[in-house]
Amino acid sequence: MDKNLLKYLAFVKTVDTGSFTKAADSLNYAQSSISKMIADLEKGWGISLLQRNKKGVCLTSSGKQILPYVRKIVSDFEEIQQKVNEINGIQSGTVRIGTFSSVAINWLPDVFARFQKDYPGIDYEMLLGDYEEVEKWIDEGRVDCGFLRLPAGGAFDVISLKKDEYKVVLPVDHPLAEKKLLDYEDLNDQPFLLLEHGGKTEVSELLEKNHAHPNIRFTTGEDYAIMSMVERGLGIGVLPDMILKRIPYQIAIRSFRNPYFREIGLVMKDRTKLTPATRKFIEYLTINERLERL
Repeated sequence: MDKNLLKYLAFVKTVDTGSFTKAADSLNYAQSSISKMIADLEKGWGISLLQRNKKGVCLTSSGKQILPYVRKIVSDFEEIQQKVNEINGIQSGTVRIGTFSSVAINWLPDVFARFQKDYPGIDYEMLLGDYEEVEKWIDEGRVDCGFLRLPAGGAFDVISLKKDEYKVVLPVDHPLAEKKLLDYEDLNDQPFLLLEHGGKTEVSELLEKNHAHPNIRFTTGEDYAIMSMVERGLGIGVLPDMILKRIPYQIAIRSFRNPYFREIGLVMKDRTKLTPATRKFIEYLTINERLERL
């Protein structure tokens, strides 16, 4: 790889990871080498790109202006490399994905396992965050595509993939556990554990749209924390079915009589500019999802 291009890549990786050490690990270089590459850029351009802080490194005002141009150069090189791979057959490449926890834990591992059997040379980078973070990563180009609840907030290309039902989780000895189906009014005045993370809170929307008024006692963004507290009798909650597929807790799970769903989709900034490896992954994912619905 060209020396200047390697320096650009070191700069982008350091910004994305927030650390010289993490960038070095990602690129298989010594930390001192990464620091020197960025120092060389700063010396050659006559500007400061990064400044250290307690959490690692962050961009200077000059660095913020330069980053989009450097990121484009790196992205263009990756596209060239991926095109060469495509011409020679898709044998290698990297798919960069942004996602949230329930997809990362309960959906993607099976997808990766199947895909890797057919394309063992393709690698993955996965960033885990809430909906707002994933949207930001897609918009900034930190990931090629991301899983989001639809509709997405930005002007993105979108592929709808799955509807995920919200269900009630209860202690096994709770009186409501005796019912096969629950009405939204059954939640009224119940001690409630609210799942809430990022700027879009589906459970809050579910409660509001269906005029349910539980007694909210705890609020957390952790699905498993809610299940653990439910098991201990601290209240009831509402969670997406996807996270309830593999649970280590003794809890009761009940559907609503009138089910409430979230729609999950794969989102990208511009489908026409995806690398061959990412396009193949998306094609594989969408075909398999359609087959599973049959």
